[in-house]
Amino acid sequence: MDETQKPKAYDLGERTFLFAKRVLAYVNKLSRIVTNIEIGRQLVRSAGSIGANYIEAEEALSRKDFVMRIKISRKEAKESIYWLRLSAPEEEQIKEKEELLQEATELMKIFGSIVEKCKK
Repeated sequence: MDETQKPKAYDLGERTFLFAKRVLAYVNKLSRIVTNIEIGRQLVRSAGSIGANYIEAEEALSRKDFVMRIKISRKEAKESIYWLRLSAPEEEQIKEKEELLQEATELMKIFGSIVEKCKK
């Protein structure tokens, strides 16, 4: 997007992308102990999958396909919360961990709300 374009008031695709980028930065700063390495791999996969599945939902071929992709995004947000909770950050990363947990929780709720609206 160039500087002359105004961003959408609410761009969920961009929000999920920025979440995945923040997770990458967080994982790259984790200490290189065996558990953090494995947890980091899982966290990177689930965080990236949130946005990837949202992109797929935007290009859905049917309403059923859309709902399925949104449900997968919600599931991946839940999984990201799980891996974030298991991660063991250094003292200076604790605030970032809490903020990432908050964002993952908000994304999970947003996708849950979309699923509920689609049921109506």
